[in-house]
Amino acid sequence: MTWKAFHSRAEVLRAVIDAADARRDGRLPMDVEGVAGAFDGELDLLAALQLKWHTRLAGRIERVFADQPMDLPDAVVQAWRESARELPGVRRVLDRHRDHPLDDAMAAAMSVATDKEHVFLAVMAGRSSLADDAARVVGADLEERARRGVDAAATVTETSRRPRLLDRLRAVVAA
Repeated sequence: MTWKAFHSRAEVLRAVIDAADARRDGRLPMDVEGVAGAFDGELDLLAALQLKWHTRLAGRIERVFADQPMDLPDAVVQAWRESARELPGVRRVLDRHRDHPLDDAMAAAMSVATDKEHVFLAVMAGRSSLADDAARVVGADLEERARRGVDAAATVTETSRRPRLLDRLRAVVAA
């Protein structure tokens, strides 16, 4: 993939995310201009959205952990909720295609992605160190807890986020 093609794909993906967030109907926005040229079908686009979700979730968990929380599971739940509020359309697309995949390849891919996310949540919450069935169950429980507190219509802004430890230290030094 050339540099130009890479950037073009990134621009199309941003447009897809914007469309998914605007629609919030769970459908893959295959009608967005440039999708056919940038992605090799529904599964390729869904994989890109899954990667965007996972990257956002991992970043959010890292930011929440920067505050040095005492309750890791609650911190992971909070990070999942914030990610879902930031990418509501993407989350709905992933949920819809996990529950109603278009074909067997998509079903398999979404099953693997879901299992990996659940293990990731369990490990980050300090509830597991292995990718096993117990970790998947714990991760699924954490996701379910997070879902119960999400208002999909809400959005998170940087100003609504609690200040990090580094931000608080800077404020003290500046004063």
